[in-house]
Amino acid sequence: MGLKKNPKADLKRAYKRVFELSLITSLALLIVAFKFFPDFAKQKVRLDGPQELVNVEDVVKTKQESAPPPPPKPPIPIEAPSDDVLEDIAIGSTEIDINEQISAPPPPPKQEVKEEEDEAVIFVAVEETPEPIGGIEAIQKKIVYPEIAKRAGVQGRVFIKAFVNEVGDVVKAEVIKGIGAGCDEAAVAAVMQTKFKPGKQRGKAVKVQVSIPIVFKLQ
Repeated sequence: MGLKKNPKADLKRAYKRVFELSLITSLALLIVAFKFFPDFAKQKVRLDGPQELVNVEDVVKTKQESAPPPPPKPPIPIEAPSDDVLEDIAIGSTEIDINEQISAPPPPPKQEVKEEEDEAVIFVAVEETPEPIGGIEAIQKKIVYPEIAKRAGVQGRVFIKAFVNEVGDVVKAEVIKGIGAGCDEAAVAAVMQTKFKPGKQRGKAVKVQVSIPIVFKLQ
């Protein structure tokens, strides 16, 4: 049979009563304090303080660069077995016969000497410059304005370098400065179809290089 606790030694027995009395006493003291001492002395609090300047610096972001990959290892050569069987090679005698008569070697074949044809000299500046028969207008009439250039509104001046021979024919034409859109090809074709009055140097017709401006203008 268990032993019963002595009521005098039981501390929790009067706990509730003591708590209620303490709470009532504290409330009563608080009411009395607010009733008899309602005013409190006011103190001014100074919030002024020294102003500090803060410098804000931009921190540069560091870029972490990855190390390059190591170079690949060189391949290791592996000897492969060969099924080919080397044949025995018979080596002749290496002794020199001093008394042996040696015939003279045959003469070398005659090489045909090709005569290089001298390239014709092309003049740049001559006494009489080649002129298109009918003037520049004759070349302009032969111009076929490209349809692409018309739609794109391309206009300008194309400079053609023409090589005129002794009889006034254009043997070659190159574009010095073009405007594109098919105008360069049209200018070259018109110059190639034009007959020129040949240029002359000291009264003799010669090959001359001339520069011809071709105008492309939409009407």
